[in-house]
Amino acid sequence: MTQQKPPPAPGTPDGLPELTLAQKASLTSGAGDFVTEAVPGIPAVSLSDGPHGLRLPREQGDGGQLDLHSAAPATCFPPAVALGSSWDPGLAARVAAAIATEARAHGVQVVLGPGINIKRSPLCGRNFEYFSEDPLLTAEMGGAMVRGLQEAGVGAALKHYAANNQETDRMRISADIDERPLREIYLRAFERIVRRDRPWSVMASYNALNGVPLSENHRLLTAILRTEWGFDGVVMSDWGAVRDRVAALRAGLDLQMPGTGGRTDREVVAAVESGALGPEVLDRSAERLARFARRAKASGGQERGEIPYDAHHLLAREAAERCVVLLKNHPALLPLDPGTGSVAVIGELARTPRFQGAGSSQVTPARLDVPLDCLRAAADGARVEFAAGYALPDGGTYPAGNCEPGHGDRGAGNAAVGDTAAEGPAPGDPAMGTTAAGAPGTLAAESAALALEAERLAARSDTVLLFLGLPAQDESEGFDRDHIDLPEAQLRLLERVVSVNPRVAVVLSNGGVVRTAPWHERVPALIEGWLLGQAGGAALARVLFGAVSPSGRLAETVPLRLEDSPSYLSFPGDEGHVRYGEGVFVGYRGYDARRSDVAFPFGHGLSYTSFAYSGLTVRTGHGDSRLTVRVGVTNTGRRAGREIVQIYSAGPEESRTARPERELRGFTAVDLEPGEHREVVVELDRTDLAHYSEREGGWRVAGGTYRIEAAASSRDIRLAVQVNVEGDPSRIRLTGRHTLAEWFAHPVGGPLLLERFARGGTPGGSAALADPVMRRFLAGIPLDVIAEFPQSPVSSQDLTELAARAAAETPAGGIGAG
Repeated sequence: MTQQKPPPAPGTPDGLPELTLAQKASLTSGAGDFVTEAVPGIPAVSLSDGPHGLRLPREQGDGGQLDLHSAAPATCFPPAVALGSSWDPGLAARVAAAIATEARAHGVQVVLGPGINIKRSPLCGRNFEYFSEDPLLTAEMGGAMVRGLQEAGVGAALKHYAANNQETDRMRISADIDERPLREIYLRAFERIVRRDRPWSVMASYNALNGVPLSENHRLLTAILRTEWGFDGVVMSDWGAVRDRVAALRAGLDLQMPGTGGRTDREVVAAVESGALGPEVLDRSAERLARFARRAKASGGQERGEIPYDAHHLLAREAAERCVVLLKNHPALLPLDPGTGSVAVIGELARTPRFQGAGSSQVTPARLDVPLDCLRAAADGARVEFAAGYALPDGGTYPAGNCEPGHGDRGAGNAAVGDTAAEGPAPGDPAMGTTAAGAPGTLAAESAALALEAERLAARSDTVLLFLGLPAQDESEGFDRDHIDLPEAQLRLLERVVSVNPRVAVVLSNGGVVRTAPWHERVPALIEGWLLGQAGGAALARVLFGAVSPSGRLAETVPLRLEDSPSYLSFPGDEGHVRYGEGVFVGYRGYDARRSDVAFPFGHGLSYTSFAYSGLTVRTGHGDSRLTVRVGVTNTGRRAGREIVQIYSAGPEESRTARPERELRGFTAVDLEPGEHREVVVELDRTDLAHYSEREGGWRVAGGTYRIEAAASSRDIRLAVQVNVEGDPSRIRLTGRHTLAEWFAHPVGGPLLLERFARGGTPGGSAALADPVMRRFLAGIPLDVIAEFPQSPVSSQDLTELAARAAAETPAGGIGAG
């Protein structure tokens, strides 16, 4: 079927002005690092990195953005690793809208984000830029960010399309993936967002897929993205991904970034003039880029204005509070009482916080809330003292600061052990400070002294807040991790602190999952603080002292050990290929399938209160195309809190397809006061239950009995009910190459075959089919092979007739089957 030309963007004229061949070619590559080419009648478009905040050159104009450390100040919101743990699409949309406000103020029209790649392995160095190991949660959070940006007049560039799940050899590696996991896991979030949220652009990733580079992959860029999903925007390359500009255009890639000084433009012109590239291919991309540019101009993305940094900082703090995950709190050590006792804050990360990852997403924050200063500001009578405990091996460069305005001064009695104060920068001031580890010759002695100092402080304090995490050198864009362990010096410090004071709450700071076993068994409280953006220090202080009840939930599983990860044996591949051998069993799907114990499961997170579930019901509607799930939730504790109600499906029981034990199908949040009860509703589409069938060439809902579960995590199932779902029509047209079992399972072919068997055959053949062991033996053999057996109850001629009858008696739309 011929694909219809997409309609023009609202408010923009369609078509191209009269352009020369050279001008059309120039449109399809950048004019510089982060700006597209302008030609008569088509303006340039300004782009910026910005999944969690803008990365801008200090001086306006293009060319400075490749320096990752020279960006002008912007609000640094929690990166996706943290934001995903909020399970709050509405919050993600508000964050994106704030980023759009700052983008418009700087004349930026398209933000390069969000990143929605799946966390296949905990080792991926760029996991801090991605939301989850689950495609539904990824789609909901990523889609909300697309809507938030674009409803505020700034375009989104959905990335990295597709299967860009590692940094090792990322510009050359081929991700070798079977069709079912490709569709169900790695393309699913892209499909949902493209169909529902209509991003202005999609960024093609560096890697190859099954041997074909993404920038030259016609199937992914055109057949699937445009023809199947109806995408009508621009496909741009990741920076430096294009190796063959002409092949990329032919595949459906419209815009090569960054510019190449006209070199590849000349290649395109030469290809058109020689006939190697059809002129209609270039015209098609040029028309898309013209609509893209006019849409950007019509949105007002070049309007400059004041940036409400104070309001954005408060939003960043609210977001960070929602992202904090309380993994453990037994006995109830947290929250701390801000009015009494002594608190030892131990760990250089409390004074030198990591609040974002490294690489192209790195933001220079407008200001920074330092956890240590914010804890001192929040203490109202409690004595807060500090010891570094360890040094950060990378020197710990960070923007100096205290806490939010008016709350950065130390109260009386808030002393520090070996601490130095830093004057906080005014909003927008990117003043930088450093703390450095000792020279190599003195590092061991310095580490021992720091640990001893921390141990002594812990021994004389009522409670210890121990800040641990990964140094920046351990995780970044551009390389993957080798392990998931905390630094050895930090683990030794933990043992020393716990040995002198059992009241220890560990606060983690990391962009990728870290191993917590076995040491998490020795501490009563554990908080996953991820990388929380510029306001993370204040958010942590408010959670730790109880001003906020934690509500974050894990968006990825924390394994007991790296070797338990489903991708462990095939990550990161070798000789230019990585085989996704775990199939659809990624993340919790894989841990559950193998019945592997985990440290903390997907969806897990505690609160300072407790919740009870009741009255789960599932009703069908809209011609059985929708499932309405209702469940009651009661706050059974003594504090207000927020519960994330997670809805999973399992089954169907009758399915012959290997399925995960359960899969997330929906979720919602509910805020409850103590004793309050409320019914929540989660709407599911029947198609959410579908799996991708390679045999049938598409998505298919298998009929049968499903179990719908209301849960507090993937391993904390509170209630479950069963529901019968009618299956989709079978699209299979039977032939002799289908097996005996497939014939028997077919709603038309099965009865026809049984009828033929009943009419007779050789005694030996009929007896063989009557024997359950022999019938099972024969089940996997194609029927045309069975027809050749001497005593077969069906002949080759019978088979031809049966296949023709089955095709004739199957309606055009197929017949529902389990």
